[in-house]
Amino acid sequence: MRPKEFDLNLLKVLDALIAERNVTKAGQQLSRSQPAISNALHRLRGTLSDELLVRGPSGMTLTPRAEALRGPLREVMTLIDERIFHEASFDPSRTTGVCRISMPDRLTLAVIPQLTKRLAKMAPSLDLHLMTADRRHAVDLLEQDRIDVALGWFDEKPKHVSSEFLMDEDLFCVFRPNHPIAKSKARFNIGAVLSYPHLVVSASGGRIAIFDELLERYNLKRRAQVSVSNYTAVPNLLKHSEMIGVFTALASMVFERSFGLVKRRVPLAVGKIATNMIWHARSDRDGKQAWLRQQIREVYNSL
Repeated sequence: MRPKEFDLNLLKVLDALIAERNVTKAGQQLSRSQPAISNALHRLRGTLSDELLVRGPSGMTLTPRAEALRGPLREVMTLIDERIFHEASFDPSRTTGVCRISMPDRLTLAVIPQLTKRLAKMAPSLDLHLMTADRRHAVDLLEQDRIDVALGWFDEKPKHVSSEFLMDEDLFCVFRPNHPIAKSKARFNIGAVLSYPHLVVSASGGRIAIFDELLERYNLKRRAQVSVSNYTAVPNLLKHSEMIGVFTALASMVFERSFGLVKRRVPLAVGKIATNMIWHARSDRDGKQAWLRQQIREVYNSL
């Protein structure tokens, strides 16, 4: 097939398929039906003489040809969006599609309810897709154009990833109101805190969180009686045990206000935990993504 005979509408479908690696999700991103996307994929396979997506042990994977097309195709689609559409015509009230955000589980407690409320009011047809990833994986997801923005603490990032500081958070001890440490007349110090078993939340599924890394500076350790990979079970576990949890300020605030737990600042000079927002430089001037980043800023300003 000669280039002038190629249906350029298929490029948008190919871009979505490469990003999502899933026919259904690509259809959701483009607001098109699954049969329509499947038909487009069939046409793309015939036109490009390549399977493009093949089924693997953990889902659909890209063929080498599709992998080679990913970067150049994304650049072309971004250029079209920036130069022809978004710069002059972005209107949140009329926009559709999906905003894709990665953030640690701790941030979802306070940030996502507020962000969802803003999006529902200002961009009612814009959907939100949230995923959790550690800082290294989040950068990879940006590189692969599988997310639009990531929130968290990023000590290192590539030069082509833009970054913006959002907030510094102190660490707080969280426990039930009638916990022995709350009723004790003794001084609330790190020795007392470490004398009780702890509940640890680690996204990696391990038994070490950032607080443990900070304790190492003082040659201190805590006992992780229970470790979980997300915050869902935290309130009930703390309410019905003598465990103590150590969390950042926003998460601790939610546990205090919504679940009646008690929070006290960690009695040790461990510094603050920074939260930054990062995105790929290719979306610096993308209208929809710039608007999304502004909504995230305003949510943080209101917390």
